[in-house]
Amino acid sequence: MPFARLATATTPTCHIGLGLAAVGRPGYINLGRDDDLGDDRGVEALRTRTHELLDAAYAQGVRYFDAARSYGRSEEFLAGWLDGHPEAGDVVIGSKWGYTYTAGWTTDAERHEVKDHSLAAYERQRAESDALLGERLDLYQIHSVTPESPALTDKELHARLAEAAAQGVTVGFSTSGPAQADAIRAALAVTVDGEPLFRTVQSTYNALETSAGPALAEAHEAGLTVIVKEGMANGRLAAPNAPEVLRAVAEETGLGCDAVALAVVLRRPWAGVVLSGAATTGQLASNLHAAAVDLTDEHMDRLAVLVEQPGAYWERRGQLPWH
Repeated sequence: MPFARLATATTPTCHIGLGLAAVGRPGYINLGRDDDLGDDRGVEALRTRTHELLDAAYAQGVRYFDAARSYGRSEEFLAGWLDGHPEAGDVVIGSKWGYTYTAGWTTDAERHEVKDHSLAAYERQRAESDALLGERLDLYQIHSVTPESPALTDKELHARLAEAAAQGVTVGFSTSGPAQADAIRAALAVTVDGEPLFRTVQSTYNALETSAGPALAEAHEAGLTVIVKEGMANGRLAAPNAPEVLRAVAEETGLGCDAVALAVVLRRPWAGVVLSGAATTGQLASNLHAAAVDLTDEHMDRLAVLVEQPGAYWERRGQLPWH
């Protein structure tokens, strides 16, 4: 089914989605993960945690859930939840291909995921996603496109993606790294038979990393739905790690640093869906308050001092350890 049906959602939190990167596998780069998850990170413990988060998100009006082949067992956990909740026919499901999970359910693997944007990788991972999600897969995204990605120039891959789109699956892409804007603009130029291939873009954007903003505005103007990931900067914008100015604004609004950080993104007119990467139901509830944060222009001006140079931001992100 097409991703566009999310436009019919009318819940107050319909512009906030739940991403499963932090709970589909035992290791990730978010700060505070040891406190969030504790010592038991077995498959069944994280399956239960994921289902609890999905229950809470759905009950509070969230209607977009985001997974990936490389997020450990995220698709499996999500598929199991969908099977047990036939009433949740109104949720929109997105996943991604292009990275293979290689950590073997450990937190200290030498490599946690391996990138491959080839046609062969698409065909293999599409079959794997279909086996779990079947007709519930609404959106399939190329995972972390960069300007040099072969996925931007592989005409045979484009043709296969266009076939999927003709069969009703929305085709999108995500971006990562300091050159996100270049990747977005290159992807906007990809066409098949004169028609744009991509209908969604998922990028990192937050109070620290805003460099993709103009390109995301262009994508929105071109008709793509913009999905924002890492709005919390992998925990750098959450208490107790939040910068002082963010803490001050949060105190003035009466809500958490996390809610304010996500509200900064929601305030952008091009932001279609902003992902919560919550690992606990308490974090999720706090994140969802973002829809109620009333940020003034003065608040936004004060928070603008947090912006970092893209190279510095991504260098620091690359140094975050897998917990």
